[in-house]
Formats: sequence, C-alpha cells, structure tokens
Amino acid sequence: MDTTDPFAPNYPAPTAMRPLLGLTVLVIEDSRFACEALRLLCLRSGARIRRADTLRAARRHLQVYRPSVAIVDVGLPDGNGTDLIRELAPSNQRPDVILGLSGDVDSEALVMEAGADGYLSKPIVSLAEFQDQILSHLPHERHPAGPRSVPKEIVEPDPIAYRDDMAHVADVMEGASDTRTLDYIAQFLGGVARSADDRELAHATELLAAKRARGDSAASEAATVAGLVQRRLTEKIAI
Repeated sequence: MDTTDPFAPNYPAPTAMRPLLGLTVLVIEDSRFACEALRLLCLRSGARIRRADTLRAARRHLQVYRPSVAIVDVGLPDGNGTDLIRELAPSNQRPDVILGLSGDVDSEALVMEAGADGYLSKPIVSLAEFQDQILSHLPHERHPAGPRSVPKEIVEPDPIAYRDDMAHVADVMEGASDTRTLDYIAQFLGGVARSADDRELAHATELLAAKRARGDSAASEAATVAGLVQRRLTEKIAI
C-alpha cells in the first residue's frame, strides 16, 4: 500500500554546500545594504529570497506566499517589526523560522518576547552564523545529511547599495522636522553605518539618538548627520 502523502511539501534536498536549499527567505528590511548582505548569504546557502521594505508590503506578501523563513527588521518606516512578529508567531500560516533583526543590542529581548525563534545582530556578514541561526530552528529532516563543514566566508555587500541607503535618508530628511522622522533616521542610519563600518556616521547617529532619547532639541546633531549623508552621496565609488 502506498502511504505517500500527495499533498506533503516537496523540498529539494539540502546539501553540505547548500544547506538551505529548498527554503524561501522573506527579508523584511528597509536598508538596501543590509538586504544585499542577506541576498549574498541566501545565494551562498541555496535559499531563495524575497524582500519587503515595509510592514505593509510584508503583510501583502504574506497574504499570498508562506515563506520558510521570515527575517524581520525591528525598525521599519511604517512601524515596529516586533508587531509583525507577534502576528506571525501564533498564526496557522507561521513560517518555519522567525528571526528578529536589528543593529540595536537592546532589541534582542524585545523580538524574543514577541515570539521570534532567534535574533540576528547587524552587521550580518558571517555565512556560518547565518546558516546556523536558521538550521538550529528547523526539524532534523530539513538538515543536510552527513557532516557539514563550517564555512568561514564573510560576505561584502556592494557599496552602491550603501549609497542607495544614503539617497533614501536624504529624501526622508528633506523638509523633515517631526520627531518620529528623526527617530526613524537615527535608527535606520545607526544600523546601516555599523553594518558598513562607517564609524564617523555611526558616532554622529548615536549623538542624534541620545539627544532624541532625552527629549532635547537635536537640530545641530540632525544637521551634522545630514551633512555626512550628503558627503557620502558625492563621494565616487569605484565600480
């Protein structure tokens, strides 16, 4: 008697070199630079990637597709990623793995409390760390058979993606004076600058965030950040 379930999902078998083969990763992240890093990590691991840059776009996507893995950034233009994690965690359409993502070390507790399976800290460049975070939350049958060597590869996103992020911030900052926009800029740029090891911009963004956290006027800090962003937009990138 044939006991094969015709409706069971048919995943390509993962291999030692491509341990995430057969998985679809939905990345909910507004930074092009961070997304480029995750694209490279998925490519090296055998996973397919889809991207949403807002909560609204993510929810539209999830109405149509069920990804194997959802990687949710905490700070998004239209809200906090932990709200989406709280929606996904108890859902019948829950992805197999939900990971929170942030450049703020204080966010790990928040995403775990919201129901995430794990947490990725920006910058995300280690292939081994990326694969292990996902595999550790998958059932054993979704793991590659036999021994798997730990990859030492570090991905390097295209610097043009970083420039795209600077252009995005410049557009957001133009004419922006409300506190919510400044908070978003501080959060967004903080993660992006740390991911790109741009220490000057990261420091300026930290000063902006600190002023905002105290409720003080941050006009001077915002002007400094805007100037650094414009400088990076005018710098030539070797292609």
